[in-house]
Amino acid sequence: MASEQLRVGIAGTGFIGAVHARSAHLAGARVVAVAASSPESAEAAAVALRADRAVTSAEALVEDPELDVVHICTPNHLHEALAAAALAAGKHVVCEKPLAMDAAGADQLVAAAAAADRQAAVPFVYRFYPTVREARERVRTGETGLVHLVHGTYLQDWLLRPEDGNWRVDETLGGASRAFADIGSHWCDLAEFVTGQRLVRLSARTLTAVPERLSGSDGHAFAAADGTGELRHVSTEDAAVVQFETDAGALGSVVISQVSAGRKNRLWLEIDGAEEALAFDQEQPEQLWAGRRPVETIVRRDPESLSPAAARYANLPGGHPQGYADCFDAFVADFYEAVETGQVPDGLPLFADGLRSNRITEAVLASAASGEWVDVATTHEAVHG
Repeated sequence: MASEQLRVGIAGTGFIGAVHARSAHLAGARVVAVAASSPESAEAAAVALRADRAVTSAEALVEDPELDVVHICTPNHLHEALAAAALAAGKHVVCEKPLAMDAAGADQLVAAAAAADRQAAVPFVYRFYPTVREARERVRTGETGLVHLVHGTYLQDWLLRPEDGNWRVDETLGGASRAFADIGSHWCDLAEFVTGQRLVRLSARTLTAVPERLSGSDGHAFAAADGTGELRHVSTEDAAVVQFETDAGALGSVVISQVSAGRKNRLWLEIDGAEEALAFDQEQPEQLWAGRRPVETIVRRDPESLSPAAARYANLPGGHPQGYADCFDAFVADFYEAVETGQVPDGLPLFADGLRSNRITEAVLASAASGEWVDVATTHEAVHG
């Protein structure tokens, strides 16, 4: 840490806001202020998240002169305006995806962060699993050989039933895409990060499996439904199937779903190269499957056997499991390092990566609407370190 403790504010105190606050504390920062959906909720959150004080609104928080860093964890429709205000106020910013409701807004935030000379990142935290870093290193060094295929799934079930709901279901709050923007964005970021290749062309189909949901079901993500309210029409997708081509000539496909019964957070990524195939399962992150024609092996998350790039994030000895929260801790620690030193650690996901996600999502929606293959816009392409 630098000689002075970073002063942090958290805007939005639901499931993910609490995760941000925990990681901020563990990184040695001081959580000075929090803002929630109401002053009363903010007061309660300040106690729960060990913040110094509550702020009456997210708009007031991002301009608070006592903060160095702002974490934006609000509903999606607020991201762009809050991030822009925070940057204008001289804050470093962590903003949940999507950065904005469309790519044009995300593009403006990339430019604003550059103009303000502030660090600005998006928590694509699955990058921080040591086994993901190991897969990336094997592809980067050529051990895997030329990548031919990239495929996988990201499956959840928390929106399986009509009584399941959340603000993300409302297009005015969550955006035109739900399942793909919410979790498909993570899968695509991980695929591009590990392979070093970019999706350039895709064909997509979307499915709204539950066309009506109860209007009163507006709890936090993954919370049990309350089963109240009236049925309301749903315009956003529950699932998507995407085929794609990369800039290096690989082919790929992914199935995205928030209505797959029994699947809680099953992100699966497989990369098939000329020499070996690699498979990562987010629900079993302590191991990386590596297959060659004569033999298949399990690469354990053991700092003694991983590459240096991967071992950097293996904080515990082999056999002592690390998980999602550890990834978030590593992301926040790397971001604060960038704030304090001005040097961006390898693989830190920046606003340019958030813009990249917006562009892929827009291509998915365009393809699903037209039934045609669509090119993915590449202006301000993200840098993957």
